[in-house]
Amino acid sequence: MPDDWQRALVVAAHPDDIEYGAAAAVATWTAAGKEVHYLLATRGEAGIAGLSPAEAGPLREEEERRSAAVVGVSEVEFLDHRDGVLEAGLGLRRDLAAAIRRHRPELVVTMWGGDTWTPPGVTPGYVNSADHRALTRSVLDAVADAANEWIFPDLTEPRWAGVQYIAVHSVDPEPPHVVDVTVGVEKAVASLTEHRRYLEALSDEPVEEQARRQIDMATLAEDGGRRVGFRLYWG
Repeated sequence: MPDDWQRALVVAAHPDDIEYGAAAAVATWTAAGKEVHYLLATRGEAGIAGLSPAEAGPLREEEERRSAAVVGVSEVEFLDHRDGVLEAGLGLRRDLAAAIRRHRPELVVTMWGGDTWTPPGVTPGYVNSADHRALTRSVLDAVADAANEWIFPDLTEPRWAGVQYIAVHSVDPEPPHVVDVTVGVEKAVASLTEHRRYLEALSDEPVEEQARRQIDMATLAEDGGRRVGFRLYWG
């Protein structure tokens, strides 16, 4: 995984998406002096059964801000698209391109957007969220949009052609690019634990145990350490 960058923008669909593995890489990067910002397409307001979107949205936003702070991220932006119905199209691309111009990253990190995802050692796997699929495709397109002044000429932010790499969080058991996150694992667990209300709604298992199990599953063990995988593309 290349290291010749200083500012990263991590883009996800919902609060908690980043915390299922990628936050371990974020903690490692910020500990090394890198600057990382978060961009969330939605506030995750449709994500807690029995809790109305009006209540869940602000709660999940606050959980995400606390979670980000644990791994050294102080800037978290929400685009306010509606949770559950993200569309891979011009509207989302435009908003993402504008955000990329605002944050001006050299590295853009986003989530796995394949039709299915399979955690290591788990079969047959799961159908990926429609929001995840839409988000990843739109991020890949928006990087180019941010660099082109003619695609969305109404945007007021100066164009940004400085993205060197796009890293897609990989669920492959043998990912093509890896980050050694051994030093970031404990912060990643603490970061996921901040999504307490959300995790309580998912399972009766204690939140801390859920977080530990999820991070152990998401960070691949290797030679006594831990790593997180990515698929890397030129920006």
